[in-house]
Amino acid sequence: MPQHVRQIAKDASIVGGATLLSRILGFFRDMILAYVLGAGISADAFYVAYRLPNMMRRLFAEGSMTMAFVPVFTRLREEEGDRRAFAMPRSALVWLLIILGVLTTLAIVFARPLTRLITPGFTNDPALFDLTVELTRIVFPYIIEISVVALCMGVLNSFGHFLAPALATSELNTIIILGAGVAWLFGLNVPHTLAWAVVVGGFGQVLMQQPQMRKYGFSWRGPWKLKDKGVLRMGRLMVPTAFGAAVYQLNIVLGTLLASYLPTGSISYLYYADRLVQFPLGVFGVAVGTVALPSLSKLASSGNTGEFTETLNASLRLTLFICLPAAAGLIALAEPMVHVLFGRGAFGPHAVSATAAALVAYGVGLPAFACVRPLYSAYFALTDTRTPAITAAVCLVVYVIAGLSLMGPTAHVGLALATSISSWVNVAVLGVILRKRLGGSWFRPGRTTVIGALLSCGVGLGAYATAGRPLLALALIFVWAVAYMGLASLLRVEEARMLTDFVRRRLRRKARA
Repeated sequence: MPQHVRQIAKDASIVGGATLLSRILGFFRDMILAYVLGAGISADAFYVAYRLPNMMRRLFAEGSMTMAFVPVFTRLREEEGDRRAFAMPRSALVWLLIILGVLTTLAIVFARPLTRLITPGFTNDPALFDLTVELTRIVFPYIIEISVVALCMGVLNSFGHFLAPALATSELNTIIILGAGVAWLFGLNVPHTLAWAVVVGGFGQVLMQQPQMRKYGFSWRGPWKLKDKGVLRMGRLMVPTAFGAAVYQLNIVLGTLLASYLPTGSISYLYYADRLVQFPLGVFGVAVGTVALPSLSKLASSGNTGEFTETLNASLRLTLFICLPAAAGLIALAEPMVHVLFGRGAFGPHAVSATAAALVAYGVGLPAFACVRPLYSAYFALTDTRTPAITAAVCLVVYVIAGLSLMGPTAHVGLALATSISSWVNVAVLGVILRKRLGGSWFRPGRTTVIGALLSCGVGLGAYATAGRPLLALALIFVWAVAYMGLASLLRVEEARMLTDFVRRRLRRKARA
């Protein structure tokens, strides 16, 4: 197996471990928020306000800037060295502050029409609408902070460092948990306190990245210019990428808009279900795509098409090896998982049932959600940002048609299922185009993926058999994971052996130390 693939598996394990900590804290955070907010007016208002800057973050940071930044910065370092390449992130920061500063100011001033645009159904409830407007004005500056974090992530990822950016979300979750505790303990306004906690946490996330940046010799003090050639090249790549990201965010906006016409709590049900899907997706699915981009960029710049294809192929197999059993487990244990994690306080039995139904619909699309990220990384490494933008627009149309068709008979579950359907269409379209681009197969599943799929079905059936006893079902998740990895290793699945070998080496090093 190519060295690039082994490095991707190693880095993905590191990012996955750091993200696992973040997800555990995220679950603890959501359990607390479900207790203090429930799934009513305060929860809907807070999650809509929190979603707005996150939507902008994905548009201007992770959705376009970071993906365009890494290939350009990697090439600059190879051609001109680190010292001259460092002018690029400094220049990019200036542009970020200008663009996002203007957007944030406009969002604060025009918070009411913005809220009306995003959630027109909220206008039927003046108290809900006014609270959402207030929280939006508090939370929106978070977009500036998290975009700076994303820029730092691009620099660190280019150096092969993935740990500090992956840990940043843990800090934010910790601050939000503390904010909820302080609000509950001292009788403060819970949604307002949480909104301020997001802003404080964002500042902490920026500070967390700086020690590692300095370790690689980077300083924010130094030469920069608005017409930096690296930023200009990145900007040209960002135009179609930003369009694609805008289409993706429009998907989220339309989902929120449609859900605002459904019964109260629908937005919260979708939010909590999405949080559970994001656990395996973020722990390993997105991790593979993140760490694959620098390796794919190097191979693309050197013109090594054969190894490029093999690295992408192995990345997708690795993604499916993890996400197939995760999807089976989420679908089988949807009800007990939601019940144990959120079913208390203001989060009653109806909320548990409604959230579990949405989780099943999202679970169907989990493998597609995960595979899209490595595919995007392949296109961005080839400096083709136009194709993902076009496919995103096609999938938006698919989502709208499916959502409108399904939300009538199945309410919020239809919107979750529409997301899964559009994601599978996205994978199919990207794959067909990439096959023509590379002149051959972009994915060869082989026996390892077939074995992984069969073992995943076994995991799902076994987990479903214990679903009637929620605590036992969740306690056995670790057992099912070990059984899956163990059987896959015995059946000589390369991905299982690669991951277990890496874990063994890490444990041996710690034992020697």
